[in-house]
Amino acid sequence: MKMNFLGNSGIKVSELCFGAMTFGGRGYWRVIGEVEQNDANDIAAMAIDGGINFFDTADVYSEGLSEEILGKALGPKRKGIILATKVRGRTGKGPNDIGLSRLHIIENCNASLKRLGTDYIDLYQVHNFDPFTPLEETLRALDDLVRDGKVRYIGASNYSGWQLMKALAISEKHNLEKFVTIQSFYSLIARDLENELIPLCLDQKLGVLTWSPLGGGFLTGKYRRGAKRPENARRADKESQFLKFDEEKGFDIIEKLEKISKNHNATIAQGALNYLLRKPAVTSVIIGARTKEQLADNLGTSKWAMTPEEVKRLDEVSILPRVYPYWMQQTMSLDR
Repeated sequence: MKMNFLGNSGIKVSELCFGAMTFGGRGYWRVIGEVEQNDANDIAAMAIDGGINFFDTADVYSEGLSEEILGKALGPKRKGIILATKVRGRTGKGPNDIGLSRLHIIENCNASLKRLGTDYIDLYQVHNFDPFTPLEETLRALDDLVRDGKVRYIGASNYSGWQLMKALAISEKHNLEKFVTIQSFYSLIARDLENELIPLCLDQKLGVLTWSPLGGGFLTGKYRRGAKRPENARRADKESQFLKFDEEKGFDIIEKLEKISKNHNATIAQGALNYLLRKPAVTSVIIGARTKEQLADNLGTSKWAMTPEEVKRLDEVSILPRVYPYWMQQTMSLDR
């Protein structure tokens, strides 16, 4: 499997990252997956055998159970793994059991280390922006964790362009550790990142980690125009979805994606993942298989490459309308 540098760092990670959100299935996360320890052991071993050296989870996934299961599943193979987790979400009932304060970050880093059964976290990510805590406080706490040896690199997730650039500027000004990655929602049905965050990451040399690259299962091809929606699937009820997008446009993308994937004897899901691997700034695409069959299909993505012409065809069918000021900037650049 191809390896890429983790943003502007000196370590390499596999172009596919295994996301352990499906491990546990406690509380809210039951709808995502309910993979228990024995199955998680097999899936993690299969991912490693398939060339994956990058695993991602979060302290809130299944209320911490995902970290526990992943730590045990990796076991003695931990040393060769780049392990990522996140902090920010609510982890208790107290007023300080949420956010990116120094208190919450340090307490929850220690808790994550214990659940993961490790002495250090390779990539510690802030899960979302915290408008109530000064960025300086957050970044100093993260810097302290790096200096203490508990964390090796830091990353952001779900930040907007101005939030990410402000954080990088503060780190530069105060000589603090900088974010090396941004983990964001990016797929053929959600290309919003291309307005600000992709250009920012290319300019600042951050790696992009993509979550939900299959659009909550939509880009697997099991949802079709005019067909009955599969029962017990994540998008069985269209109206109650966390991920909102234009499904009619999505069906157009599926049809184009199916033709291109067939040219490579590949599945629609592989095509959706392969498309992202061809995009600039993308370091690793996070996959979240619930079964070994799903994982085997995802691993097949790395065995072929979509052509530039095929990428262009998918770009055209999935294009976003230009919002201001980008249409204005594009118009004026034509005069140069």
